[in-house]
Amino acid sequence: MRIDILMCTFRRPMVVETIESIGRMRGLEQHKLRLIIADNDDTDSARAVVTQAAKSLPFPLIYVHAPARNISIARNACLDAVTDADWIASLDDDEIAPPDWLAEMLAAATSAGVECAIGKVVADYPQGTPKWVRELDYHSSFPELERVPTANSGNAIMRWKGMAWCKERYDLQRGTTGGEDTEFFLRLTRMGMRTVAAPRGILNEVVPPNRQTLEWLANRRFRMGQTHIITAPTPVSRVKLLATAGAKAAYCRLQQRRNADNETKRNFWYLRGQLHRGVVAALTTNRPQAQLYGSDPV
Repeated sequence: MRIDILMCTFRRPMVVETIESIGRMRGLEQHKLRLIIADNDDTDSARAVVTQAAKSLPFPLIYVHAPARNISIARNACLDAVTDADWIASLDDDEIAPPDWLAEMLAAATSAGVECAIGKVVADYPQGTPKWVRELDYHSSFPELERVPTANSGNAIMRWKGMAWCKERYDLQRGTTGGEDTEFFLRLTRMGMRTVAAPRGILNEVVPPNRQTLEWLANRRFRMGQTHIITAPTPVSRVKLLATAGAKAAYCRLQQRRNADNETKRNFWYLRGQLHRGVVAALTTNRPQAQLYGSDPV
């Protein structure tokens, strides 16, 4: 059985460490692995480092230059390079994979008899990280705690060859704002793809200082709210979502004020409110989503 591992990169030197960690996969000796990397920079800036890192891999690496500073273009380039893979897995270029990551992801999906598994991302906070950032831990994801695991391309595996969705691609219009993977996985779910959480399929991600600010997290949560409206496709469902989000945003604002003297609780309620305010903004205004991709990586 062939498993293709897909990864997009954009001006991130850490991609070398990610590649090296993928090369240490174990428990998959009976399968054929291949790593596909799409470089989303204007020039093929990652070609040299990726090619050099590939020399240490025990399986093939395919480098694809997919310019335009649009993450959907890069993700689609990876999918286009997949030809005969039974399964495809994906991770980000700032994540480190433990040796059992891929085997655990595959085991979670196959043992449950489903077509997709979503793994856990554990944030690695360096020394000096604000206490409230560590306590709230918004940079980590725990799909096993969700009733329906929220799928994303940062840690996923899905059955591909022969599936009804193998011709599907990421939405180019969401390729600079984010949310492209949320929409993609939701579309595949509506086509019949079943998803399970893979709590043992762990990836580690170092959180840089510029992602440890309240502003960065607030913008991220607001964008998540804007993207969330795709879960309400009909006018009636959107009216209900607007009413619910508006009420929750007001409640969060009240709790934020009540906890003004506690930094962690105050920021928790503020960031929770940002999610609901993003929903309201997306449903009531033409406010464009922030451009997250296409500038230097953060």
